Amino acid sequence: MNKVGIFYGPAGGSTEKIAKQIQNEIGVNNADLLMIKDSVASDFDKYSNIILGCSTIGGETWNSDKAKPDWDVFRPEYDKINYSGKTFAIFGLGNHLSYPRNFVDNMGIISKTMISKNAKFIGQISTDDYVFNESEAVIDGEFIGLPLDEEFESEKSVARIHKWVDILKRDFS
Repeated sequence: MNKVGIFYGPAGGSTEKIAKQIQNEIGVNNADLLMIKDSVASDFDKYSNIILGCSTIGGETWNSDKAKPDWDVFRPEYDKINYSGKTFAIFGLGNHLSYPRNFVDNMGIISKTMISKNAKFIGQISTDDYVFNESEAVIDGEFIGLPLDEEFESEKSVARIHKWVDILKRDFS
């Protein structure tokens, strides 16, 4: 497997923690961690295998004048990415109890934008082991990537990450 670029945001907190766990599963020497807010489209050129990591808008955003800007800052770069020859995977953090109608929505919003530009995604996960009402991240009956709930199901994260990374190792080009 070629070196993997793991682009994540927001920096700090659970998203960064999960990105580091995924890097450890892949092998620290086999994966680079990059904050999406500090990235540009040409940073993707270094990798044929790319993992994206995001959190879904949560209470800290609803109760604030400012949204977490990491993925919004990167938004203009979507049109500049060379998607040819690249394989993408995505993980997202959400809260299935407080936001069951928007569980890991940002994962779906990001991936659908990139799919519309011919991005190839791997690492789809069955919805069977999850409790939620709706999610933008469900495409063709499966999550487009790995959903995690660090607030209410953190005890499941390590096993879910391990299983998902095994899929990625097999399917990354």
